Amino acid sequence: MVSLKLQKRLAAAILHCGRRKLWLDPGEVDHVAMANSRKEIRNLIKDGMVLRRPTKLHARFRARRALEAKRNGRHTGHGKRSGTKEARLPTKVLWMRRMRVLRRLIRKYRELKKIDKHVYHEAYMKVKGNVFRHKRGLMENIHRLEADKRRDKALIYQLEAIRIQSKDNFQRMKVSHRREECAPQLRLLA
Repeated sequence: MVSLKLQKRLAAAILHCGRRKLWLDPGEVDHVAMANSRKEIRNLIKDGMVLRRPTKLHARFRARRALEAKRNGRHTGHGKRSGTKEARLPTKVLWMRRMRVLRRLIRKYRELKKIDKHVYHEAYMKVKGNVFRHKRGLMENIHRLEADKRRDKALIYQLEAIRIQSKDNFQRMKVSHRREECAPQLRLLA
């Protein structure tokens, strides 16, 4: 068999690829072996006796299908895990997500005037102190605080009304009592 070392080297240089990427026509080996210059190799390329092989594609279909299944929760059991629980999803990341969600909620409530700055501060500090696990717990707490505030306010109004009423009653009683005391003296004067 003829050695085509020179022809391969020249063809690879002309086609800007490696020698493994070349295809030399096996039926025209003698004709290719005769070419010993770049010009002759270019003519062979033009005639289709020397070709550059197409680049091989690495199909991603199976990889994409596997990823899609993984997104749906498949293939994530104990046998498929290589990192620790902390490495796979750090507790710090979970904490940051939860803090951001809860702080965003109380900020929104404050901007919408659903809560005042005192309730906001109390809720903020409780969030920071890891009191709430989720938004629902925080919302329930805020509603409870607001209900307590409303109840206290109503009680204060009631007590104030009772105080004013009793004060009026006392004044009325005082006036009528004075009249009773002064009545005998008025009779004497008359």
